[in-house]
Amino acid sequence: MKNIKFLIVGTLFGIIMFKSEAASWYRIQEMFRFQAFHMYGIIGLAVAIGIPVVAIIKAKQLKDYSGQKIVFKSKSWSIPRYLIGGTIFGLGWALSGACPGPIVVNMGVGYLGYAVVLVSAVLGTLLYGVIRDKLPH
Repeated sequence: MKNIKFLIVGTLFGIIMFKSEAASWYRIQEMFRFQAFHMYGIIGLAVAIGIPVVAIIKAKQLKDYSGQKIVFKSKSWSIPRYLIGGTIFGLGWALSGACPGPIVVNMGVGYLGYAVVLVSAVLGTLLYGVIRDKLPH
């Protein structure tokens, strides 16, 4: 029962994703075809909100739900790393019509075909875990 707040926040997030059409396969395809601004607006709004929120977290040294200090680790820039990873993620997003959040949202509203996408995403994550040490980081 103490984790009910996470269920409530997740449910609200799912409702917002669905009602804003951010989980819509059609809207995602429109974005990848550069036919509409809708998804770019949503992503831009998320970035615009995220930047000051991260700054506030850093400035106030806020803690997470368990009382641990939130730490942001800086990573070294590696153009090939981001190009390869971004390309793989983008291809998966474009082909399936969903990134991780909308997969669950679409399943929640009854599009059970997204179970195949969810299983594929989980298997891809497990495969990455297996071969991670062999990849250039």
